[in-house]
Amino acid sequence: MRGLSVHGTAFDEHDAISDSRGVEFLRITAVVARTGLGRSTIYRLMAERKFPTPVRLAARAVGWRKSDLDRWGETRPTASH
Repeated sequence: MRGLSVHGTAFDEHDAISDSRGVEFLRITAVVARTGLGRSTIYRLMAERKFPTPVRLAARAVGWRKSDLDRWGETRPTASH
């Protein structure tokens, strides 16, 4: 099943993974869709220690804890028009 973010980026249900404790992890496609940031911006912010770091899920897969992204999003300024 495919979802669509508010920014129009499509992502698969496989972009969100839960572990046995119910901790939800998001893959990069879902993180891009959720934050509205590009991949390079996310990795630049990580290098500057201004974005949550991912967790290794498998040998060649990482994901971000949804709770870390939620907390990070709460600290971001909101735009007022």
